[in-house]
Amino acid sequence: MQQGHSRRTAFVTGASYGVGAATALALAQDGYDIAISATRAENLKATLIQLERTKSRVIPLVLDLGSQSSIERAVADVVSELGELDLLVNNAAVTLHKLAVDVSWAEWNEVLATNVTGTFFLTQQVGCHLIERGQPGCIVNIASTHGIVGASQQSTYGISKAALIHMTKALAIEWAQHGIRVNAIAPGRMDTPSPARAIRTADPDYMRAMLARIPLHRFATAEEVAAAVCYLASAEAASITGHTLVLDGALTVA
Repeated sequence: MQQGHSRRTAFVTGASYGVGAATALALAQDGYDIAISATRAENLKATLIQLERTKSRVIPLVLDLGSQSSIERAVADVVSELGELDLLVNNAAVTLHKLAVDVSWAEWNEVLATNVTGTFFLTQQVGCHLIERGQPGCIVNIASTHGIVGASQQSTYGISKAALIHMTKALAIEWAQHGIRVNAIAPGRMDTPSPARAIRTADPDYMRAMLARIPLHRFATAEEVAAAVCYLASAEAASITGHTLVLDGALTVA
């Protein structure tokens, strides 16, 4: 990206662990000043300790994607503290592992409020900033292979990620005229310490069954997703927009 200021800046949501934390660290090592967010300030402590080893300026934020005022305040704080914003990484998400017939109205709304509605309006705020600034920028959405293929007990989460993939395409077309590129990454099975995966990944039979479904016989790592974010945000990817990069060891094509 061509920048009108000396250091690139990025905002990574859901940066308390896993992909979000790894992405924040990779971007900091790549020369970005970073804003990171979580729903609670204390959740960012481990990530902040990692980022202390870099030369980047780091801004921790509390962000509730279910609140319009929280979204607007977060973007205003990022711009105020960092001056400008070049890259948004939409990583924050709510998961739900449940049969479709058992999903409640409240659970559906919680997942969609964060993964779709909140993510859209945060991206809208950042898009407005970039358009008003008149400089190119980049959005990277962390989607999922559950948004590409169906899976049992993943209907609500998968629907939300399918919406995110479509949002990627729609905004890429609308914002291309402003030099704003919008892409997504769809990881498959992940080797990360997600609380939602903790019980299942502790079961060796479950893990063997999952690995057997992946032609490469390995899970993606948070660091691999982070590296993909860095690539999509780089000058080498200047012609890539509206694309969903799948990191799944051929799971979805097997």
